[in-house]
Amino acid sequence: MTKITFLGAGSTVFAKKLVGDVFSFPELANSEIVLQDIDIVRLQTTDIIARQVARRRITFPDIKVITNLKEALEGADYVINMIQVGGYKPSTVLDFEIPRNYGLRQTVGDTLGIGGIMRGLRTIPVLLEMGRLMEEVCPDVLHLNYVNPMAMNCWALADACSVNTIGLCHSVQGTIQQLADDICVPMQEIDYLCAGINHLAFYLNLERDGENLYPLVQKVIEEGRIPEWNRVRYEVFSRLGYFVTESSEHFAEYVPWFIKHDRPDLIERFNIPLDEYLHRCEAQIKAWEYVIGLLVNPDVESRDNLEEVLRDVPVMPSIREGIIRELQDADKNIPSNEYAPQIIHSIETGQSRLIYGNVPNKGLITNLPIDCIVEVPCQVDNEGIKPQFVGNLPPQLAALMQTNINVQALTVEAALTGKREYIYHAAMLDPHTGAELSLDQIWEMVDELINAHGDMLPEYR
Repeated sequence: MTKITFLGAGSTVFAKKLVGDVFSFPELANSEIVLQDIDIVRLQTTDIIARQVARRRITFPDIKVITNLKEALEGADYVINMIQVGGYKPSTVLDFEIPRNYGLRQTVGDTLGIGGIMRGLRTIPVLLEMGRLMEEVCPDVLHLNYVNPMAMNCWALADACSVNTIGLCHSVQGTIQQLADDICVPMQEIDYLCAGINHLAFYLNLERDGENLYPLVQKVIEEGRIPEWNRVRYEVFSRLGYFVTESSEHFAEYVPWFIKHDRPDLIERFNIPLDEYLHRCEAQIKAWEYVIGLLVNPDVESRDNLEEVLRDVPVMPSIREGIIRELQDADKNIPSNEYAPQIIHSIETGQSRLIYGNVPNKGLITNLPIDCIVEVPCQVDNEGIKPQFVGNLPPQLAALMQTNINVQALTVEAALTGKREYIYHAAMLDPHTGAELSLDQIWEMVDELINAHGDMLPEYR
């Protein structure tokens, strides 16, 4: 029996989606499912929901709830990791509030920027502890990591432990659906090659039956049909010639061009939702509370009530709709486009699939550092995951990615060596932070963040 362990299974909505996807495959329907989290209340909620999903799909998995990490990992074939170290409060709030006092505004703060740096510093030690346990009790496991900051986390794991890890995101397959809608071409008819680093990968080829579809993307601009929530990415496309995978609100904080404290006109022009992740967390918390209500009263009509619950949360409409859709699709047994269940199914059955994953470069992209983490196409079958060679990226794209890789490398260095100086260096070389703050401000802000996080961070020397 295949054993699949979910770490951070208290992320109820996401766990519900992934568990439902696993159960959608007949070959995986009777797997041993282990749900692990340190929050027993949220974990018990996920357990109830997972069993409901199994009943709806008429499957009979062996579902276990375990709080002890070592016990949950024992003999696992696959580990799906979705932890969030520090949670919304206090850590994520600190990541936003303290920089805001220095005039440094963020949108998401989970991948790069000072928010991404601090999240990486508190997350990497926990992941390394998990990695060491996996080496001990399930050394042949495949570790499927969804935890951000993706590149930093996977880089640290690759450097410090031997566990086979692939980082997974939904930005590649999610963005291609958005582009398909914008250019009015069915997604299943689009052939594409995408490569780069997580949240900063670009569609190098975009075709239908050999025809270049980028002129249709340009036509969206010319006809004034750019979605209001996606102005940043279309601006970047018009300047660099390729479309980036990550959302506009994410991308805006990876570069020095869009979020400036002395240029509110840019915030308005590009419709940048400052503090967006805080509002998203509030919406997700309300959605979780709503799920609890459904367990008590399952006859309530989910869509209307959830829309009402989320109406006063100042979250982006696309995020609000996404939360609602995720719950609805799971209730209707509609599979998602997440890669982890597909990877497990391909390895177990031999059915070949092409997915996009985050792996050590090792020459896959020849004009990026060999030790960084890249996002590339990967062929998956019963022989495992085989990352595909890409070669040279267009030089302007590689140069842009290098500015982010610098921050990733220095944050990983800080986490692995315990040297405080690398935290300052990561912050000063971050494109957005360096464009907004002086060196004195950066040093002071980093010190304040480290002190405020307290025991959530290790000691730095």
